[in-house]
Amino acid sequence: MNKLISRLGGAALAVATAFSMAPAQAAEKLTVGHSTWVGYGPLYIARDKGFFEEEGLDVELIVMEDTKTRMPALAAGRIDVAVTTIDTVLGFTSPKRPLTYLFALDDSAGGDGIVANKDIKSVADLKGKSVAYTEGSVSQFFLSVLLKEAGLKLSDVETQNMTAGDAGAAFVAGRVDAAVTWEPWLTRGKDTEHGTLLIDSSATPGLITDVAVTTEKFLEDHKAEMQGFYKAWVKAVDWQKANEKEADEIMAKGVGGWLKDPAVFAETRAGIVFYDGDMNVKFMDASNADGILGTIADAKALGEEAGLFKLESDPASMVATGIVQ
Repeated sequence: MNKLISRLGGAALAVATAFSMAPAQAAEKLTVGHSTWVGYGPLYIARDKGFFEEEGLDVELIVMEDTKTRMPALAAGRIDVAVTTIDTVLGFTSPKRPLTYLFALDDSAGGDGIVANKDIKSVADLKGKSVAYTEGSVSQFFLSVLLKEAGLKLSDVETQNMTAGDAGAAFVAGRVDAAVTWEPWLTRGKDTEHGTLLIDSSATPGLITDVAVTTEKFLEDHKAEMQGFYKAWVKAVDWQKANEKEADEIMAKGVGGWLKDPAVFAETRAGIVFYDGDMNVKFMDASNADGILGTIADAKALGEEAGLFKLESDPASMVATGIVQ
């Protein structure tokens, strides 16, 4: 009898040992494409501090600088999520492969703007002037909204198509009357003898906002994972607020590129605001006229007017439900 008990006890121990050695359930793999931008830094906090892992996710963050590469890759299913500006999404969604907004990441609060010659006192004064900006980019969207508010159109200015960096450099060199750009060129432009900061994005909250976006099909099949992705983002932003110095080091190392120096990252971060949970609840609310739907409506009207795209979807239908709210 003692031998039987011993054998049963040994068998039970073997079973328990087998279960204890069994691998844990594999985390859900998620690929996220992003460009080199300060607003995406909390993604690396979420990765390095284990917030993604806490939500059952194994997230691979992939640098894809060109939206013309990143967004088609999303639509084709080569990546699962992309982060970009609200207006950019409208140029890549289609009835065949509809895209959907998940949540907001950051808002430009002075990080983007227009530097202009000192004799240009208002946006209305840009009429007939040479203005450098990147066609088809958020810089064009920003300029278009400001011109519209001043009773003008893009056709009322002399467009000089170039990257934001080249636009800033062209203004500093005195080759254009104004430039739509970002730091460090806003500071360099206004510090010239001929230049001034005409306006920056601190005057237009909610206009230049980065969002996480996926396909409707992926959201339908992976809603729980998208909810976890959002929760991890919120945890990361909350952690960043409480640990700014260490957060800048993590984010600078992760984002890399021209932001790899924590001091440069911190300086650039001063021009944006990370969206936490409370801000997302307000911004993603379809009943908030100053929220995401207002920005989508502006982007739709101006993008179609410029011939960049023809949006067939109802903007309200593009905002995912059950992620933030």
